[in-house]
Amino acid sequence: MARYRIGDHVSWNSEAGRVRGRIVRIRTRDFDYKGHTRHATPEDPQYEIKSDKTDHVAAHRGSVLRKLRS
Repeated sequence: MARYRIGDHVSWNSEAGRVRGRIVRIRTRDFDYKGHTRHATPEDPQYEIKSDKTDHVAAHRGSVLRKLRS
């Protein structure tokens, strides 16, 4: 599985289509996100990504992300 770093430019599919953003935080432990517990481990982290177009921050596993050229 691909590993990403803070600052990497990535894209992912959402209900509104393909979204692009930059990784702003990497979570390696379970955490509360918008009222729900998100599960993360050092082997399977969750990435918080800030959208390029809005201030929205989303959390996703690396398996749904695709790294973009900066």
